[in-house]
Amino acid sequence: TPPRDALGAPESVLVLGGGSDIARATVRTLAEGRTRRVVLAGREPAALAPVADELRAAGVTDVDVVAFDALETDRHEQVIDEIWAAHGGLDLVLVAFGVLGDQDRFDDDPADAARTAVANYAGAVSSGLAVAAHLRQQGHGTLVVLSSVAGERVRADNVVYGSTKAGLDAFAQGLGDRLAGSARVMVVRPGFVRTSMPGGMPDGPMATTADAVADDIVAGLRRGAHTVWSPAKLRWVFAVLKVLPRPLWRLVAARR
Repeated sequence: TPPRDALGAPESVLVLGGGSDIARATVRTLAEGRTRRVVLAGREPAALAPVADELRAAGVTDVDVVAFDALETDRHEQVIDEIWAAHGGLDLVLVAFGVLGDQDRFDDDPADAARTAVANYAGAVSSGLAVAAHLRQQGHGTLVVLSSVAGERVRADNVVYGSTKAGLDAFAQGLGDRLAGSARVMVVRPGFVRTSMPGGMPDGPMATTADAVADDIVAGLRRGAHTVWSPAKLRWVFAVLKVLPRPLWRLVAARR
């Protein structure tokens, strides 16, 4: 049986950051099609039990939960190897973990800022390369990396988070080029998403939802996209914002 149908729908999915609202919504949407096997990987496996039940109710027949800590970069290769050995190949991997944090707190606690940088960037590099090795070996599959428009031009109020997303985005784009011909990488750049991550923050401009981002991700998979903006109009917004002179950018960013 081929791993994908004519539209490229995956039968099996690994979620690194199994508690992510966007990843959950994406797997629920995929379950409306062909997706039936899911591995949820997260720091606290017990906390993922409700997510597993939610996915089973959505139609996923086989849900496994495993331990994965973004900060334990020295263990990522082993964890990914064990997941592949247990499941015999995977069609789609979502890198969906990340920490927003508070820039004012980071200013006072550089060590905490560094931990966030490890989780958001270094953890994605080590786990992403481990996944890439398996995708290359099996000769098919897609790695979806949840980036952010915050990395397109870093604002003063989220220096750490934005810079980690800038690095993550660049890494994922380059990895996609490196895997060309054997597997695929799709980078997702959401704007402000109403999820548990912002912790009650007021909506940003062009705010969206996890379900809307999930729809954009699935549509991107179907058309073979390498980059997905969500909502799509953000692509043109940031084409302008990226070239604004620094003084003007500071004024615009302060109002967002």
